[in-house]
Amino acid sequence: MLEKLKKRWGINSNLQIIIILIVFSITGYTSLYIAKPILEIIGLSKETTNPWIYRPLRIILIFPFYQVLIVVFGWLFGQFDFFWNFEKKMLRRIGLKRFISE
Repeated sequence: MLEKLKKRWGINSNLQIIIILIVFSITGYTSLYIAKPILEIIGLSKETTNPWIYRPLRIILIFPFYQVLIVVFGWLFGQFDFFWNFEKKMLRRIGLKRFISE
């Protein structure tokens, strides 16, 4: 399985895989952690807002934080090139290709 990931991601060592997985984990947790207080600042909470409104708003709010944080944490862990290329690929897939320089 690790060999498959190394080939797919174009990396060389198992340590890089571990670092990359740690960055994904930290980024996901941090973006979730940041979203709750921001929603509370704008007056939305899980208890007072309809779940059909609250959850989509939370996901919409988390998305841009995640995009920035993944590159920042990738840089902090010495994997900037991998995460910058990953980010560009993800943005192309969701149709934001025009905002990305090659």
